[in-house]
Amino acid sequence: MDLGLTEEQELLKNFARDFLTNECTEKLVRDMEEDERGYTDDLWNGMANQGWMGLITAEELGGAGLSFLDLCVLLEEFGRALVPGPFINTVLASGLVEAVGNDAQKQQYCSAVAAGQHVMTFALTEPSARFDSDGIDTTCAPDGDGYVLNGTKLFIPDAHVSDTIVVVARAAGSEGDEGVSMFLVPGNAEGLSTTVLQTIAADKQCEVTLDNVRVSGDALLGPEGGAWPIIEVAKRYFTVAYCAYMVGLAQRDFEISVDYAKERIQFGRPIGSFQAIQHKAADMITDVDGSRFIMYRAAWAVTEGEDDADLQVAMAKAWCSDATRRVVAHGQQIHGGIGFTKEYIIQLYFRRQKMAELMWGDADHHREKVAELLEI
Repeated sequence: MDLGLTEEQELLKNFARDFLTNECTEKLVRDMEEDERGYTDDLWNGMANQGWMGLITAEELGGAGLSFLDLCVLLEEFGRALVPGPFINTVLASGLVEAVGNDAQKQQYCSAVAAGQHVMTFALTEPSARFDSDGIDTTCAPDGDGYVLNGTKLFIPDAHVSDTIVVVARAAGSEGDEGVSMFLVPGNAEGLSTTVLQTIAADKQCEVTLDNVRVSGDALLGPEGGAWPIIEVAKRYFTVAYCAYMVGLAQRDFEISVDYAKERIQFGRPIGSFQAIQHKAADMITDVDGSRFIMYRAAWAVTEGEDDADLQVAMAKAWCSDATRRVVAHGQQIHGGIGFTKEYIIQLYFRRQKMAELMWGDADHHREKVAELLEI
């Protein structure tokens, strides 16, 4: 594995940083916390015009045909800028359709996403908050030439603004990995309702209720009853994507904190001259760089389909969850009381880190998975 970014990846990173510095300001991030949708058309269309919506979509479907590793380079910059909105889940749900959908589904959904004209999300988790197949209680039942879906999905990002929700459901009476299917459900389907949850990060996670939602047979994504192995692979991509987001926000939190330590005067000198602050800064950059390495190692394993991809992903999420939490905690402590006020920027990173830490399993969840994969 080459630990350095390619010339193209460096260009992508630098351009994204410049673009987001100008277009995704602190004011926009704050405004979107209170906004009902959680993102603006101007920013969304601007990102689409850069080709980011179709970054990993095949060229024949209107995308750029780049790799998941390239997407992680971009998502690190998204974390740095705290980009609001449904980008991650839209792009990865589209990638799921491209991976297992039929030609008609690819043309209908992937091309529209690449053009910035379609928003998607992936509805896996339920009130049990489990990430394994035993956590799926939502049911799908045959209904003529289609299906009827019933159940509740919880903590689904941006479901309230999604044109299509990829819903995971199981056949009545099935257990474990058997009988699980995926369906492309319109966001405005009759019987489907969404409720935006109040979270610490003010992100737009939703409860999605499906009450006798009827979909056509064309809505089935992938094999009927055999979707769980596909979902296991998809979980790798979602998990590493949030690791990349955490790395970016931790890097920016560190930079803001170091700048503050250089400027804040106490006892006649900058607080950065005190050993306690210096040690915190040293711990922060160690955690940031460690998180970056293990995240890109996992992204590379997923991109290349390595045999140990599951292990690499679990290690990355366990490490990044803990390490970036330490970074933002140190950032708060360096700033003192002002760090906890909503008027100051540092708390935005603290709260977003907590959201990303819990998405797709926290550190304990993934440590258990590491132990399982090591067969101990």
